Amino acid sequence: MSAPQTDMGPIYLVGAGKMGGALLQGWINQGIDSHQVSVIDPNLQTGVSTLIQERSIRLNPEFDALAKPHILVLAVKPQVMDQVLSGLGELLHPDVVVLSIAAGCTIASLAKHAGARTAIVRAMPNTPASVGCGMTVAVANRAVSEADRKVCHSLLSAVGEVEWIEDESLMDAVTAVSGSGPAYVFHLVECMAEAGQKAGLDAEMSMRLARQTVIGAGELLHYATGSAGQLRRDVTSPGGTTEAALKILMDEDGLQALMERAVEAAAKRSREL
Repeated sequence: MSAPQTDMGPIYLVGAGKMGGALLQGWINQGIDSHQVSVIDPNLQTGVSTLIQERSIRLNPEFDALAKPHILVLAVKPQVMDQVLSGLGELLHPDVVVLSIAAGCTIASLAKHAGARTAIVRAMPNTPASVGCGMTVAVANRAVSEADRKVCHSLLSAVGEVEWIEDESLMDAVTAVSGSGPAYVFHLVECMAEAGQKAGLDAEMSMRLARQTVIGAGELLHYATGSAGQLRRDVTSPGGTTEAALKILMDEDGLQALMERAVEAAAKRSREL
């Protein structure tokens, strides 16, 4: 993660569900002054509500009672985005920076409400953000300055790693790889556990082995200096059990081909949405 930037001016968080709540917790952990933050959400979850009370964060304030936001973070479901934006009124002032983490909401769709000259950043985090290990990819329109980008980068990095792209159309591929990717890993654990059962292990032990193996492999990958391919080669002894399994997984119609089909299906669906 990048070094935290803690003095950002007024920040409004619109929507404090799972992802919005994760961001809010990350900001507090990062050292952002809770008095800089205002939350707009009429239906708070219990955990977030407790955090807001403990940190004396403003909740659903009158828009004209506080300074206009420097950053307006949109963390609502995409199907209600138009309705929410229509009700924000003066919060969408000309100098605000809009940072949206709503899946599928394009910069153009946000600009219909915020204005074509408004600085807008569209970001795609994934669910590991809820434990501070997310992968977020962001894209900015031309109105976003370098200073604005740094502020948004700092806010997003509170829940994990951040990458930037210049071509918004690549967000479909991003969604297919990192956005939907955690589900692929969870299903891998399910498949490994099921295969272990068929090999003779009881269900509970097989799931425990599969789960911890993926957790441990992820940590090893996190700390390793080499590539994933190098790690694979390092644990594959010639003529051994791992090599025997990899001959199946790396066959012409094996895991690579299957993953390419899966990612393409997800990207296609993202384009349709």
